[in-house]
Amino acid sequence: MKDFKKYFKLNASPSDIYNALTNPAMIEIWTGEPAVMTTEPGSEFSMWDGEIVGRNLEFVPDLKIVQSWYFGEESNSIVTIKLHPDKKGTNVEVTQTNIPDEAFDNISEGWESDYFGSLQELFD
Repeated sequence: MKDFKKYFKLNASPSDIYNALTNPAMIEIWTGEPAVMTTEPGSEFSMWDGEIVGRNLEFVPDLKIVQSWYFGEESNSIVTIKLHPDKKGTNVEVTQTNIPDEAFDNISEGWESDYFGSLQELFD
């Protein structure tokens, strides 16, 4: 199992980014795919039409999101997204733990291109 940690700079306020990450209508705009999301801890979520699925664990509005992403029946990966305000937008800190070795390269690339690449396009 491997861990991933990276910072991304987005030209938007923490509240706008939090909304884009938690509002299903906004998620569908930047992913282009159906999404199921609620800010209720313990609720299930689905993004990219089921490519990413898991359970929402914790929400601190405009500051932090913690989720458990499912990798098969025996493995869950914890994703923590922290929003740090900056003079010109927000620094987003992403940490993902317990990533299966065989999925690490795909997950790392997905954070860069699909997830934050799409968010960058939304806010630029």
